[in-house]
Amino acid sequence: MSAPTDARDADGQAHQPAPPVPPHVHARATPRQRRLAETGVLVTVLIWSANFVVVKAAIGQLGPLTFTSARYVVAAITLLLVLRIRQGSFAFPRGHGRQLFLMGALGFGAYQILWTLGLTQITAGDSALLIAASPVFVALLAGAVGMDVLSPPKVAGALISFAGVAVVVAAGHELSLGASLLGDALTLGAAALWAVYTTAGARIMRVVDPLQATAWTVVSGAIVLAPFGVWEAVSAPPAAVTVPAIVAIVYSGALAAGIANVFVFNAIRLVGPTRVTATQFLVPAGAVILGALFLDEPIGWAQVVGGAIIVLGVWLTRRPSVLPASRGSRSGAVA
Repeated sequence: MSAPTDARDADGQAHQPAPPVPPHVHARATPRQRRLAETGVLVTVLIWSANFVVVKAAIGQLGPLTFTSARYVVAAITLLLVLRIRQGSFAFPRGHGRQLFLMGALGFGAYQILWTLGLTQITAGDSALLIAASPVFVALLAGAVGMDVLSPPKVAGALISFAGVAVVVAAGHELSLGASLLGDALTLGAAALWAVYTTAGARIMRVVDPLQATAWTVVSGAIVLAPFGVWEAVSAPPAAVTVPAIVAIVYSGALAAGIANVFVFNAIRLVGPTRVTATQFLVPAGAVILGALFLDEPIGWAQVVGGAIIVLGVWLTRRPSVLPASRGSRSGAVA
């Protein structure tokens, strides 16, 4: 996956946090700026879709913890350079250091560990579909802490999405207690952690510049991941560091967790979070198709039906709420 909203672990994995956007901001954009911004979002969809496949292939060579820690070092360097270029300094948000570190430790540290380990046990397509349910966790958590209204459509959407998750998990693995079910559980745990990160980020993004916050939470995540990567690299048999593995680290770190988030922030600023979010629904479908093309992963009826149910449920949970604060709580996950 590679934000906290409209960013998904991704990694994201990631889809990153969508900052509150005053209604007049994107109205100032010229038609050309809007076209370029939306083109950037489509490029991001392709980058994030491919990232599930790239990470799945690379962790077979380097080990999941070694790979993900290396790619987040690259992501941290990339975002700090972008921050320096766009704002003229590395600009650490003073007074919010502890909050940003904890957010990074959860959203980019623990999240990445669970997601990457889960990806060693399940297909890239299934991983993308399960991570797609992360906005449902966000809606439930935001409602629980009073940041959003748990309206009947949102509750229905949550139930529908979890039904879709059940279809993907149960039909694919027949509820066996093997590695695949463990991989599903780790992936859903990652989605839940992303919800915590996103909900916390929705508050802090009101007072901290989104690019600053994302850059420094990624740095925090890289710091948390580094010891795990070093431990795995030292304790495991020596891995062959091949050119494809290095390319995968650069792609997944610099592009999926770095530059793609810059595209997303730009699009949110110019065209608004709703359109950006809607386009990101294409990520799971893209990951399933690319997994089939490049990793020979089968596309079964459970993925098609379950994925459609998950997307329907997520769409319901993202319908406008009564509280304005909910705008900041919409999220995907960075791969």
